[in-house]
Parts: sequence; structure tokens; C-alpha cells
Amino acid sequence: MSVNRRISVAPMMDWTDRHDRYFLRQISRHTLLYTEMVTTGAIIHGGVDRHLRYHDAEHPIALQLGGSDPDDLARACDIANDYAYDEINLNCGCPSDRVQNGAFGACLMATPDVVANCVKSMIAASDAPITVKNRIGIDDQEDYPSLKRFTETVANAGCKTFIVHARKAWLKGLSPKENREVPPLRYELVYQLKQEFPELEILINGGIKTLDETEEHLKHVDGVMIGREAYQNPYVLSDVDRRFYGNDAPALTRHQVVEAMLPYIEQHLNEENATIGHVTRHMLGIFQQMRGAKQWRRYLSENAHRKGAGTDVVREALALVPEQQDAALSA
Repeated sequence: MSVNRRISVAPMMDWTDRHDRYFLRQISRHTLLYTEMVTTGAIIHGGVDRHLRYHDAEHPIALQLGGSDPDDLARACDIANDYAYDEINLNCGCPSDRVQNGAFGACLMATPDVVANCVKSMIAASDAPITVKNRIGIDDQEDYPSLKRFTETVANAGCKTFIVHARKAWLKGLSPKENREVPPLRYELVYQLKQEFPELEILINGGIKTLDETEEHLKHVDGVMIGREAYQNPYVLSDVDRRFYGNDAPALTRHQVVEAMLPYIEQHLNEENATIGHVTRHMLGIFQQMRGAKQWRRYLSENAHRKGAGTDVVREALALVPEQQDAALSA
């Protein structure tokens, strides 16, 4: 199974759920999308379908797993085989208290041999390629030597793709939010990794906001993962297919993206306890920096969870954003 990872959207807790991914897929057909991190325990002991189901339109799609027990990770991969993900990724970069207490996420940067054993078990159990997402280091680890040692050890276990967040994670003293912003970005270390391991696929992540920046990074690495910018300003992905995948089909305008979501929202409302807010909360940034964007956000935020709210609420919010400027900007 071959996955084109040139451009991807990062796994983000509480953000990249199935509704957000379906929405992003209306903007870019080719960008690789990741699930939120799902723990092995949630898959093995929880509601499997609730955690793993997705819409066929979301392909290409990768599942990100959180865990540190090789047997549990293998079992989770085996269960996930039934869902035919295009990739399964092991989280070695999340610094939250939750993952620290479970001894996985960024903690695993300190134990490359454990990660290697996890990767071996996952590869043996999975129909999809196994990848790793990690930081450049944690706490007081020496910088490049630790990153090199981690990469080498895990690559020897069979992992050929590494997605590297170009910041350290400080497990003590910084919150998860601060860990996304305070440690300095060290893109040059990721570039060095690619130079030293040309046979590996190395992707870069962290602080990337524009497609021009993306193009610059691609001179040094194999792929770029965009994080918060793709959520807060999702239309940044609208030119990805043309610029990076050679697809000349015109991108949908922002209005067309919203209209394309209406049948999906209608279908979602047939589910138990569903509200349009489950979907529209991910759509608030579509008109970022446009006239009417504030009114769009406010109208949806105030009305999406009212009893009986349907797609009429989305249409009413859409009417607050002038369509002519949208068409002109998208041309």
C-alpha cells in the first residue's frame, strides 16, 4: 500500500475528528488526514466503531495510536485492519499529563528500544504501513545525537517514515499548549536527519502556516505536516492539490465548501443525540480574514446547539458572508 505523504494535516485532540476530516476533504482531495490520537485501551476495551469508523470520502486517512505495550498495539492494529486505514501511526510526541501517566506519547523519546519493539509488533499485525510521529527530543536530552539514536533504533525495527515535530517537549514545567509554542523550532535538525538518513521518509511538522513555507521545507524533507493553521484557517489547503499534486481541477470556493457539507450534516442529524454543532464547530474558520467572517462565526456559535437546529442555520449564517468576494478571492 503506497501513501503519498507530501502534505498532511496533523492529528489534533478534540479537533481532527471524523466531521472535521470530511470537511477538510472538501477543500483538498489529496492531503493525507490523521485521526485524533486513539489509545490502545479505547480500542481494545471501548466502543470500537465509535473510535475507528469514518466516511469513505476521508481517504487517504491515517489512524494515530497512543500506547507503549507491544501486545496491545498489535491487538489494536489487528482490530483496525477491518477499517482499512491507509496508515497507522504511533504517537511519540504528545506531552500531556494523560500520556505521561500512561508512559506513552513524548515519554517514549527516552526509550527508543521500547518504541522499536512496539513498531515490530505493529508491523507484524498491520495491513497498513506503520509510521512514527515524534519530537526532536525531550527535557534535557542532547539535541541531535538523541534524535539520531532514536531514529536509527526505530528504523532498524522496520519503520521507514518519521514525522518530526521540530520542537522539544518539556514534560515537566510546561503545559501541552506551551509545549506547542514555547520550545524553539529547530527545523535544521530535521533537515540534518534527512541528510543523514536519505533512505528514510522524513516529514516535518511545527509552526508551518503557509504553502510558501511548505514549498521551502520540501527542498529539504519529503513531506510537510500542517497543524493548527489547517484547523483555524482551513482554506489554506485549497491550493494544495494544484501546487503539490499536479491536480488542475479548480478548488471549490469557500461558499461551495459549506454547501457541499449540507447533505453530510443532514445525514449526521439522523444519528442519536446529533446536533449540527458537532460538525459546524470545525467550520468556523472557513471565512478567515474575509468580510462577514465574524458574523458567520457568531451566528453558528449562538445557534448551532439550539433545539431542532438544522441546515437552515448554516444557510442563514452563510448569507452573512458576501459571495462575490469569495468568488473573487478564489479565482
